[in-house]
This record gives sequence, C-alpha cells and structure tokens, in this order.
Amino acid sequence: MNNIRNKKIAIVGGGPGGLTLARILQMRNADVTVYERDVNKDARAQGATLDLHHESGLRALEEAGLMDAFKANFRPGADFLRVVDKHGNILEEDNDRHEGPAEAYRPEIDRGPLKKILLESLQPGTVIWDCQFLSLTPEKDGWQLHFKDGKTAYADIVIAADGANSRIRPYITDIKPFYAGVTMVEGAVYNSAENSPRVHQLLNGGKLFILGDEKTLIVSSKGDGSLVFYTGCKTAEDWVKKAGIDFSDKVQVLAWFKATFTGWDDIWDELFEHAAAAFIPRPQYCMPFDQTWDALPNLTMLGDAAHLMPPYAGEGVNMAMLDALELGLCLTSNDHPDTRSAIAAYEQAMRTRAAATAEMTMVSTNALHSPEAFSFLQQVFGE
Repeated sequence: MNNIRNKKIAIVGGGPGGLTLARILQMRNADVTVYERDVNKDARAQGATLDLHHESGLRALEEAGLMDAFKANFRPGADFLRVVDKHGNILEEDNDRHEGPAEAYRPEIDRGPLKKILLESLQPGTVIWDCQFLSLTPEKDGWQLHFKDGKTAYADIVIAADGANSRIRPYITDIKPFYAGVTMVEGAVYNSAENSPRVHQLLNGGKLFILGDEKTLIVSSKGDGSLVFYTGCKTAEDWVKKAGIDFSDKVQVLAWFKATFTGWDDIWDELFEHAAAAFIPRPQYCMPFDQTWDALPNLTMLGDAAHLMPPYAGEGVNMAMLDALELGLCLTSNDHPDTRSAIAAYEQAMRTRAAATAEMTMVSTNALHSPEAFSFLQQVFGE
C-alpha cells in the first residue's frame, strides 16, 4: 500500500473495467475518483449480455466481494447457444454448458445489472458524471486532467479505462490498432416477443449465431425482454463512410441487408423492420500482438484502451475486469519499490495475456467469416 498512500488516483471511464478497479482500490483504502462522460448512470442504453469467465471476470468479482450480488442478478439459461444457418435451420445447440468442471461454466449477466452492482459497491461520490475528458498536462509528479466543460482535476496517477477510442492512450504509446477486416452493424429490438416473434422463439432466451456466405448475424436476448443483434461481414475499412447509408433510416438499412445478405430467409428482416433506434456501424479493430512500451510512473491503461480486439471470442469485458484486478493488486502490493515498478509488472503481464487472446480472437474473427465457419464452431463446441 506504500506506493499509493496519500496519492490521488483518477480513473477515466466508468465501464466494467474502470468500476472494478475503483472497487478493488477502495477496498484497500485508496483515494480514487472515476470520471465518466455519461450525464448519469442511466444515460446510455446497455448492449448485449456478458458471459463472465471463471479465471477473469468472475475472479475479479470474487476478489471484489461481489459474488453474492452477481448470483442475485445473473440470468440462468442466458448462456444457451444455438448455431443456425441463413435459412433459420438449427445446426447445433449447446445444451450441456453446466456439465463438466465449474471452470467451464460461463454465466451471463446483462450489462445494466453488472454496472449497477459495481456502482453500488463504491463509496458515494466516487463517480463524477458528465465529465468528458479532453487532455492531460504534467503537474508536479502527476497530471492535471482537463474536461470539456472547463473543469480540471489533479491526480498523482491516471488510469485510462476510456475504451476503444481512448484519448489517454496516445500519452502512453503511439501504437495504433489495425483494421480486422470486418464491419458490424448493431441494432436492438424492444419487446422482442411481440416485435420479432420468430427470432424471439428461435432465440429461446439465449444467443443465436447465424452463419452463411462468409457472413454472421449474432442475436442476444436480454433480461428486459429486448434483444440486440450484430451483423458481421467483410468490408473495406472505409465502408461506413463510402456506403452512403443513413444508419438512422430503417428502410435504407433493411435494403442494405437484403442486398448484402442475399438469399437469407426473411425471418431476419423482422430485426431490421422493428429495430428500436438508429443502427450503429462498428468497424472492428485489433491491437498488434507484439505491442510494447516503456512503463510510466503515473499513467497506465486497461481494457479496450490497452488491447482493443473484435468481440468474436467473448473476452473483452473479462479481460478488462482481470486487468482491473491485477492493476489494483500491483498498485497496492508491497512487492514493488515504486509505482513505475508496479505499473511495469502489471503492463508486462497484461500485454502477454492480451497478445495470446488477440491472436485467438483474430483466428475466430476470420474463421467465422469464412466458408469453414460452421466446422470451426463445431470444433469450439467439441472442446
């Protein structure tokens, strides 16, 4: 604890990684503040469900003393998975996820309840809402943080938990991610039982992987009766800019889907016809597997800011929460002579772990958008 005694720690970003780190640090009596750009805790619609893994996300919750809260809020049965072809025929389903060792069980929780569990575990006033980070300037042995509304704050240590387009990462390294070759289009349907009945029935409270023609469509149920879905297909990196599609216009997006996913059953059209709001195009990026940088004594990063990768291996939130746990333990350990050493130890382990996961994720991303997509998933099911 000596390294951070009497030091102010700022975490920029209030996602699962940032909030987990705040909890871990507060349990060890650290002075920590989270700065989040959202106006309040309810400002943003929460995306797909998250499957937490024994060795990462669940381990972090266990260390954070939050497993009872998790067990009260997770969704039994939401880990049910069906692989379906483009015509709606079931190719495979995963009925045996609870057999075998507990380590293989990956319980699902919606993002909203997970965020609520983490927020309620923090001391009042820990999260400062409506704080959009702009820049850092060095001050004394730490940093002055500048926000869009003109406010500033001082911190001895700053941690970037600000996601894929991190504004803090460039202060640490100029290494940029590479385009992963696939663009996703995200949408959501509220009250899916009524608005998307055929897909809702096929979904059966779990997840669908729809494969065909080197394209994917992933659909996830949510505990509030809605569903979220993501198309995936190979495009040029600048496709979103050049496609000329207004992603707030259902008619245009449905026309694009029909033209691009030619020959797919019209069951999938109901997702686009009844989507709740604007669609979100998401070109997918991945950090280089061999990235490295020199550790700083007062600045580091976690989650997507550190090791962005596509979501096709389901590791993103788990890695962010494990980053948070390991960084929190390094900063509060007596094993390191100073903060630079603590941060260096964390970053070395994090990069090694992230490199292996990124390679695995790119294998999955490429395989799922190839003619061998189904045989690849069969191998995954067989593990």
